Amino acid sequence: MAGGGLVHQGRIRQYEVKVTTYVLFSCFVAAMGGLLFGYDLGITGGVASMDPFLIKFFPSVYKQMKLEKGHENGPYCRFNNELLTLFTSSLYLAALVASLSASNTTRILGRKTSMFLGGLFFLVGALFNGFAVNVAMLIIGRLLLGFGVGYCNQSVPVYLSEMAPPNIRGALNMGFQMMITIGILFANLINYLTAVHENGWRYSLGMGAVPALLLCIASLFLGDTPNSMIERGEYGRAKIILQKIRGTQDVDDEFQDLIDVIEVARQVAHPWTNITQPKYRPQLTLCSFIPFFQQLTGINVIMFYAPVLFQTLGFGDDASLMSAVIAVAVNVMATMVSILSVDKFGRRILFLEGGTQMLLCQVAVGTLIALKFGVKGEGSFSKSEADLLLLFICLFVAAFAWSWGPLSWLVPSEICPLEVRSAGQSINVAVNMLFTFGIAQVFLPMLCYLKFGLFFFFAGFLVMMTIFVALLLPETKNVPIEEMNSVWNSHWFWTKFVPQEAVSDHSSSNCKPSP
Repeated sequence: MAGGGLVHQGRIRQYEVKVTTYVLFSCFVAAMGGLLFGYDLGITGGVASMDPFLIKFFPSVYKQMKLEKGHENGPYCRFNNELLTLFTSSLYLAALVASLSASNTTRILGRKTSMFLGGLFFLVGALFNGFAVNVAMLIIGRLLLGFGVGYCNQSVPVYLSEMAPPNIRGALNMGFQMMITIGILFANLINYLTAVHENGWRYSLGMGAVPALLLCIASLFLGDTPNSMIERGEYGRAKIILQKIRGTQDVDDEFQDLIDVIEVARQVAHPWTNITQPKYRPQLTLCSFIPFFQQLTGINVIMFYAPVLFQTLGFGDDASLMSAVIAVAVNVMATMVSILSVDKFGRRILFLEGGTQMLLCQVAVGTLIALKFGVKGEGSFSKSEADLLLLFICLFVAAFAWSWGPLSWLVPSEICPLEVRSAGQSINVAVNMLFTFGIAQVFLPMLCYLKFGLFFFFAGFLVMMTIFVALLLPETKNVPIEEMNSVWNSHWFWTKFVPQEAVSDHSSSNCKPSP
């Protein structure tokens, strides 16, 4: 991939570039923003199953959990408590609000500044939680953590998509999801090690400050993206950064194309209003429905409630935490599959295969629990049956990790033209956080009242989302980010909304995406 200049492949404008150490370093550091989200996803469920934590903050849950029957509906309801649910889900409501304000910060001050602020919010929130003496401190800490997650989840995927060369954009963008999975893994390991200590929950919650501090320090050494610099009028610095990330001095064509695109973007005074126009209907639809469907795969039931879920199904305390660690380790390894394959096989095939595999696993898990626990929740798993349940959960996690997990961050960050990119990514994060909050808020009551039917509930949505992708998502691999509008004009459905002139505003060619 040496050299510079401009080539045409499949009639879409392509730039010949090198993969430089600088761009790899920048994307690695930025992807560390995913550690924050992942650490919180992994730590919360484990802490919520620790006896000392429950005794101190949620004694009614502890008493209910220790009762032999637990509840008139059996063990399905042993963790059903509104205050405990609020502790878990308050972060995601804060992240939703933060993602909306982060749109302006990312556009006006740059992607790098938003990442730094995200790390700072998370750092303070982790310290609040680690030193908490009452529920109020816990909730305040969760809200600050949410602001950190909102800012990072809004800015990091955009940063990665703008910095990465088109031919490896998918792999580098998925570094964000890889960091999320690594954060979840470390969090589960920390929970496993701290669960035996009286104040282990303090260590678990407080250690979230470590990845936040690393992100704050590391982000000071990053350059912002050329797109963002040009958007803020820093043309000289933007060209220098573009030369560094492309590994060639010959970037005149790409640099001029970026300037042309940004001049179009500057004519848009109100991105939030603009993205509702018909010509942006594909972006608005996908940035809304992809994160909506991601949360309704049921993955967060596994991720932040895994220890609680395994305890509910009769695993012992240590066994429940270790089973969660095993599932999360599978998550990390399977994410590598997506990184290695997304730019070779494309986004659609991973979405479709992953959705089908998750559907089969949800049905299998729901059937196993129905056969052993029934409606009353009375029963237990033998060793072999517990191993089989864990196998299906791991297969489910693996499918998510190479499909809806990373692709739900990659696709929305790469499909929006610059004039609505910050708004589109904010919608993506806001919808994601809204339904993460919703699932966190209703999961324990749903488990209590739907029982094993909860898994069939998520299976129904997996059918819908797989059909959605098959019909409405075009392939975007190898398409330069500022040339992305051309894919809509060649799609059987979206071409009705995207007039030819909308494509020509952003591209010098009327073309179909490369295969």
